[in-house]
Amino acid sequence: MRFLRELLKGLLCTSLTVASVSAGAAQAGGGNLVTKPSKYSVPETIDRIERAITAKGMRIFARIDHGGEAKKVGLEMRPTELLIFGNPKGGTALMVARPTAAIDLPMKALAWEDKDGRVWLTYNSPELLQERHGVPAELTSKLDPVGKLLEQAVE
Repeated sequence: MRFLRELLKGLLCTSLTVASVSAGAAQAGGGNLVTKPSKYSVPETIDRIERAITAKGMRIFARIDHGGEAKKVGLEMRPTELLIFGNPKGGTALMVARPTAAIDLPMKALAWEDKDGRVWLTYNSPELLQERHGVPAELTSKLDPVGKLLEQAVE
C-alpha cells in the first residue's frame, strides 16, 4: 500500500508538471510533446478520441483514469485520463526496426485539466521515435495522420 501511495504521489507530481505547460504546442524533448486545447471535459475528450481511433481500425489497449485512481487512495488530482492505443500491423514494424521503441509504443493520448479548469490533449509526436530510438523517418511518417486524428477529435 505504501508503494502504491508513493507511486501515485510521483504521478501527481508528474501531472502537476504537465499542468504547467502553456497553451499551444509544448516544446519538450526537442519538440516531441504536443499539447493542444480541448473544448470538452477530460472524459469526453478521451471518449471522442476513442471513437475516432476505433473508427480508423485501431485498438484501444487501456484507458487509465489517473484522477479517479488517486481519489480511490485518498489523494486529490485534477481530472487526468490516459488512452493507450495503436495498430499492431503498423507498430510492429517500428519495434522490429528499433526494439527500444517499444517503451514508447503503443501510442498514447493524455487528456488533463489545468488549475484554471481548461482541458488539454497531450501526445508524443512521431519524431520522438526518430530522435529517441533512431526509427527511420519512412516508418515514423506513417504515424503522422494519428496526430491530426487526435486534434480533430478535440476541435
